[in-house]
Amino acid sequence: MNVFDVFQQRRSIRKYLQKPIEFDKLSLILQAGSFAPSAGNLQDYRFIVVSKKSLIKGIAAECTEQYWIAEAPVLIVVCADAEMTERYYGLRGQRLYSVQNCAAAIQNMMLAAHALDLGTCWVGSFNEDYIKDTLSIPEKVRPQAILTIGYPDEVPSEKEFEPLEHLIYFNAYGSKIENVGTLLKEYSKEVERLIKEKEPEIREGTEKIKHKLKHAFREARESLKKLKK
Repeated sequence: MNVFDVFQQRRSIRKYLQKPIEFDKLSLILQAGSFAPSAGNLQDYRFIVVSKKSLIKGIAAECTEQYWIAEAPVLIVVCADAEMTERYYGLRGQRLYSVQNCAAAIQNMMLAAHALDLGTCWVGSFNEDYIKDTLSIPEKVRPQAILTIGYPDEVPSEKEFEPLEHLIYFNAYGSKIENVGTLLKEYSKEVERLIKEKEPEIREGTEKIKHKLKHAFREARESLKKLKK
């Protein structure tokens, strides 16, 4: 599966199999989140992994009656250390950049999960005070979203995408050029050709990264075992 397939095929999943998520897969998803761009490379996003069933059920009840959340095997609560961003970028950093940084991390994790045959849903409606109290989140840190993760127990219908020419302007908002549909169609064909041409290299690179990450996580687990002893 190449990266453009992942972009196009990902769907929001709200029904999950009661099947545990492998630690290696969860680790890769979190790693993908940590690779997200951030203002000034501050990396002010923080991820709380929630796997305890009682906590998940409690959180689901505080997400404006979205009780399906309780069926997800794992939640990732994405938080922003907005105080850090404000220190460097002022009020705009606190109100905007910290939100953008977390959004980029969430998107990375959702795409990584789909590539690993897992489903996700981005939940933005929840009782913030309850989440902060329940998960002991410091006052200056703000939960931005909850990501549900698990093996899908549904196949969502095909998603309809708005035609690209309806979304794009050139040089000024509202400014379009004639025959933009034809222009973009030809551009898309060229992009598709390049993707197919480079697909073997992309796959090889992806496998190398997966191998390195698995090796790193294996070493980390061994180190933790030694510390416990």
